[in-house]
Amino acid sequence: MPTYEYECTSCGYTFEKFQKISDKPAKTCPKCKGKVKRLISGSSSFILKGSGWYATDYVKHNNPQPETHHKTATPAADKTTSSGK
Repeated sequence: MPTYEYECTSCGYTFEKFQKISDKPAKTCPKCKGKVKRLISGSSSFILKGSGWYATDYVKHNNPQPETHHKTATPAADKTTSSGK
């Protein structure tokens, strides 16, 4: 949901309101109850760049468990246990 910025035409108070795109815009100032106008905000902080961001960042894996690698015995360890000493 976007954050909209409003300014009161009576007292000049500016405020932000977090609301759905389908919600009606705010009409009154929370401080003086005067009329407000919606301001055009600058840039957004949410930017999608590059190709394949979805495929690389939010891909579902069929196997959620990572593979575990088992250590193999070293040849020196095998010689000591197989000689029977």
